[in-house]
Order: sequence, then structure tokens, then C-alpha cells
Amino acid sequence: MSETHVVTRGSRAAAIGAADFLYLTAAPTFAIMALLTSVYGRGSLDALCSGAAPLSGMVPMYLLMSAFHLAPWLKLISRRRNGVAQC
Repeated sequence: MSETHVVTRGSRAAAIGAADFLYLTAAPTFAIMALLTSVYGRGSLDALCSGAAPLSGMVPMYLLMSAFHLAPWLKLISRRRNGVAQC
């Protein structure tokens, strides 16, 4: 038997709200992971590999991922500034 799922405005709005929330949580999550990795992630392999390439490792990767996911925050800030300036 197959079930038909009816999408209502409320469930669609909830899905969009959840997607927006996840969209905004990526950059801070990666920034926190970079901070925690830099504080607690100092293992013996990091010490051995750090001299070979200064941008290798998890901390720079998390910082780059955080930077790549800043677009939603920049859009949000831009919208709020434009909304305040028009009043």
C-alpha cells in the first residue's frame, strides 16, 4: 500500500524554518570545532605533521569551512541593515 503525504502551508513553513536554522548553524559550528580542535586536539601526529605544511590539519580546514558557510550570515546582516535604513 502506498500512502499519500499532503503538504500543507504549515508543514512547508516548518520545513523552510528548519532549513534556515540549519543554514545558519553551519558557520558557528565549524568555528567552534576549530576552536575545540586547536585547544584539545594536540596529539602526537599534529606535532609531527605541522612542520611539513603550515596550512595542513583540521583547524585550518574547519576555519575554511566556517568561512565558506558565512554567506547566510552576511545575507541576514545585509537584509537587517537595509530594513533599518529604509525606516
